Amino acid sequence: MVFITVYFTFFAPEPPEEIAETPTTTVIADDKDSVETSQPVAQVLSDSAVTKLNESKYGMFSVATQGDEKRIILTNKDLKLTFNSKGGRVEQAEVLGYKTYDGQPLILVSPTNADMSLVVQHMSKEIDIHDFYYRVSQSTKADTALLSFQLDLNESAWIRLTYSLPPTGFAVGMNVETKGLNDLVGEKIVFNWTQKYNRLEMDINDARSRSTVRYYAVSEETDYLSQSSTELEEERVEEPVKWLSFKQKFFTSAIIANDPFKSAYIASRVDPNDTLTIKQGTMQAVIPYEQFVAGKSSYLLYFGPNDFDIMKKVTPEFEENVNLGWSFFAAINKHFIRHIFTFLERFFSNYGVIILIMVIIVRIILSPLTYKSHLSMAKMRVLKPELDAIKEKYPDDMQKAQTEQMNLYRQVGINPLSGCIPMLLQMPILFALFYFFPNAIELRQQAFLWAPDLSTYDNVLNLPFTIPFYGSHVSMFTLLMTASTILYTWSNSQITTVTGPMKTLQYIMPIMFLFFLNSFSAGLTFYYFVSNMSTFGQTFLFKRFIDEDKIKAILEENRKKNANKGKSKFQMKLEEAMKANQEAQKKRKKGK
Repeated sequence: MVFITVYFTFFAPEPPEEIAETPTTTVIADDKDSVETSQPVAQVLSDSAVTKLNESKYGMFSVATQGDEKRIILTNKDLKLTFNSKGGRVEQAEVLGYKTYDGQPLILVSPTNADMSLVVQHMSKEIDIHDFYYRVSQSTKADTALLSFQLDLNESAWIRLTYSLPPTGFAVGMNVETKGLNDLVGEKIVFNWTQKYNRLEMDINDARSRSTVRYYAVSEETDYLSQSSTELEEERVEEPVKWLSFKQKFFTSAIIANDPFKSAYIASRVDPNDTLTIKQGTMQAVIPYEQFVAGKSSYLLYFGPNDFDIMKKVTPEFEENVNLGWSFFAAINKHFIRHIFTFLERFFSNYGVIILIMVIIVRIILSPLTYKSHLSMAKMRVLKPELDAIKEKYPDDMQKAQTEQMNLYRQVGINPLSGCIPMLLQMPILFALFYFFPNAIELRQQAFLWAPDLSTYDNVLNLPFTIPFYGSHVSMFTLLMTASTILYTWSNSQITTVTGPMKTLQYIMPIMFLFFLNSFSAGLTFYYFVSNMSTFGQTFLFKRFIDEDKIKAILEENRKKNANKGKSKFQMKLEEAMKANQEAQKKRKKGK
């Protein structure tokens, strides 16, 4: 071991140096910025070899695989659009006049969150015409800016994409003109658009629950994917489609076809762990072959706010991207609430004041119904001693007690439902407002009192923990609304005939709304609070006009008139139903 150690330490020959092999990398130099490699380049294909590779891959389109990227910006009063000569498409869309919740420029489309492609079949391969370099030309027509991108395949075949941006508005025209493509492309031509919805609002959960992918078919049907689902949602539309949209809470990106797409596929998905992205949407629309090769494909690209008045002018049913509720509630919002709101906008700039005045106007319009309801309650208060006497007389016979109550109502000329019907008729308006305020873009980032933004909840206190169904914040307007509702319910129960379990149950609804509305629009909860306070004022006012002594005299007069009057058909059927219900209860008790 000593001899071996000495030999290899002092006398062993030096090993020959290894010659490092340099890896060979083939580079197709069609875009110098797209090639990145950490290995040394030993061989670069010649221009002729690159040309042959491109020809085998892209066929006739290989003539446009090399070029220089040029970015062109078109701006009008409402939009700032950035175009790229590579692809001849919109690369970025910024909506002017609006900011994100944290004060950043409001960008709907950018290279990092959106991808558009127009795929054709050529040489049995799918080729995206947005992968190539286009010649650029600019011009104007009247006040409209025109930007054209042309791809020349040969002397007799070309594709031209022309965009037109008017001086105002959120829609940009896109015409796809072609020549000589009949024998070059297959029949399947698809427009693809994938987009991540950037986070634009403070409350990410609320934004997700109001974002979706929508479409409008030529059958005049508009539909959308589930807004609340966190799973993959998808739908194939096997009929012509007029437009498709990536709809967010307050902003929308969309494509509108002059002549409908043949069919479409839409999908959406959510990554709950991604706090910068609301959702990801996908749309695939099939373009009619004859329309494409004839060079008559014309579209509008919309990048703008979900403003009802603006969207209504873009294309039929496009205003459906503003969620105003189910058809009945949407009709109330469209034809009643919205008109009051826009009318008041002409005179007031503070939206808290506008909401306050809206409460007064709606209350005045509904005052006849409210008055009838209060009048009915006054009649019930007058009859309360007699109703209590009937209950004491038949404490164990509910059917008999109810029959005697109905007889009393018939004698004095009272419809027991007359107090409920006016209140029920007011409910549709309250539910319509439930949709109107959270989706009104006019309230977005509008401050009032302690609320910095009436379109989302007012946060006066962050809790160090999360309460189930309530959240981790405290909304003052929601607290005020709940307190005023409980107070009104209590005061009303002091002067009505509400007894038994209902006296307790009537307080459950306000408590439920405390949890349910804590994360809703401050504009909505402020409206409900002011509405409750105005109800107190109306109650006090109606008391001054309703004379219970006169009511008592009228009821006594009715009692004399109806002394020999028989039961109505409605009362007879009601008594029969009550009797059948009581018999059924007796049978169940015997069965036990």
